Amino acid sequence: MTGRTHELKVDKTTIGRVEDNTFQIAEPSVSSHHCEIWLKGSDVVVKDLGSTNGTFINNEKVSETVLKPGQILRLGQIEMRLETDAPAAQASSKKVDQTMVMQRGVKLDELDSAARSAGFDTASKGFSKKDDKGNKIFWIVAGAVGLVIVALILYAMTQVGGSGR
Repeated sequence: MTGRTHELKVDKTTIGRVEDNTFQIAEPSVSSHHCEIWLKGSDVVVKDLGSTNGTFINNEKVSETVLKPGQILRLGQIEMRLETDAPAAQASSKKVDQTMVMQRGVKLDELDSAARSAGFDTASKGFSKKDDKGNKIFWIVAGAVGLVIVALILYAMTQVGGSGR
């Protein structure tokens, strides 16, 4: 993806892995709908959309902040740089350039040691099933309502049958 550019022409540009984004980056480390870029006056604002691998500017994780020309925006393993042909005071022709895949990932032993230091039990085999109390309560209430309806129907039938004699 090195050298790929996208000119920011509209107020909101969505970036993500799937096709319905304004700027699609078909790379597994990029979330389906990773972030938005807003043109607000002369500012270019980046807003993370709850992405899995985070949105970073110059290696600092951000949720929403202004991206300045020359800064590196990283989405997953993809890095981009905001460039402008105009002076810094003008925001009319800003574009994202120099997209490339980063070579370094996370090593398995780094994940294992990070999980242990965070207090996770890495020896367990998978995840346990979530106890869904809300679902159980729904079915108990639905069964009780059903029994009441059946009882009312039977009662109504005996009243209709008894009054006809």
